Amino acid sequence: MPPHDDNPEQVQGILDTPALADALESEQFRRFLDQIPIAIVVSEMAAPERIVYANPQCEKVSGQTAAHIVGKPWSVLRGRSESGDRSLGEMIVETADFVGTFRIERDGAEPVCIDAYSNLIEDDSGTPIYRLAALVETASRDDTQRELEQKILDRDILLLEMQHRVKNNLQMITALIRIEARNTRGRIDQGTFDRLAGRVESLQLLYAALSVDSRGDEIDLGIYLSEIASSVMRSHGREGIRLDLKVDAYPVSVNVAMPAGLVVNELLTNALKHAFVGRDGGTIGLHSLSDGNGCRVTITDDGVGLPEGATWPKPGKLSALIVQSLRENAKAALAVESQPGKGMRVIITFTRAAAAPASGG
Repeated sequence: MPPHDDNPEQVQGILDTPALADALESEQFRRFLDQIPIAIVVSEMAAPERIVYANPQCEKVSGQTAAHIVGKPWSVLRGRSESGDRSLGEMIVETADFVGTFRIERDGAEPVCIDAYSNLIEDDSGTPIYRLAALVETASRDDTQRELEQKILDRDILLLEMQHRVKNNLQMITALIRIEARNTRGRIDQGTFDRLAGRVESLQLLYAALSVDSRGDEIDLGIYLSEIASSVMRSHGREGIRLDLKVDAYPVSVNVAMPAGLVVNELLTNALKHAFVGRDGGTIGLHSLSDGNGCRVTITDDGVGLPEGATWPKPGKLSALIVQSLRENAKAALAVESQPGKGMRVIITFTRAAAAPASGG
């Protein structure tokens, strides 16, 4: 199963690759950003700082058109903090990571509550060149919900966990977009952004699981991985390729589920695109099985295998960074087996203690 990544020199030579602005000028890259179901706003840090991009979801959430927002300072954004003393725009400029919760009044529509997040994007010398903000719509808040949220704030448990995981996901999305855009070197390749879209969709599925399951930091790994497999098969599957899926219910921390899901997405996408070249079809397997000691996730295919001398993941590639995140967050062990003409097998194992969600008090 040949890996889909481009030449390793594209990441190693990141110093001479195009900036995010070049990608934003690409109609194809803008179409990708336009499809992200989170409100995204980007400003350029040149003085005076002005907004250069706002996606359609931002128009929906803010109640303001992109044409009205672009070219203006952040103060153009509507929204007041829950206490009413700070505006959304000024807080985005002054705060990094989780900015706060805001209420936005919209013309001709009901007010909306959003959580705001802000990241600086730096060039290779460490100079900030762009500010990226994400506005995530939350449920309306009645008095009962506000009382519950106050109790959560007092206990300092669930809210902090939510801020932490959304901050991490925003940083991951920002890194994915930036690295993929730079790797194009001005040559926009549909396959590159197909892969990026798959990675972002894995994070979207994680958000969906968190919104359905309100048990704090806990994700059922079996269900989450099966949803990723279904998504990948819908996007890249073809006639003759069968998915062998077996999963056990297994609760893990969200910081374990996120890199595990990204690794599984990478491997399944690779298999569907490359493992069965020149063949009528084959079988891809995803087993996530647990026992009293922990969990073993096995991804297999009976395709062509890696070329002689090739490895997965390639050092310096984004897939290697994701695997490293899995090792650090879940103390996971990863083994890769491949034989030319006989397929590939990747086994991920981690202990129950290392992957367990944090217990609430």
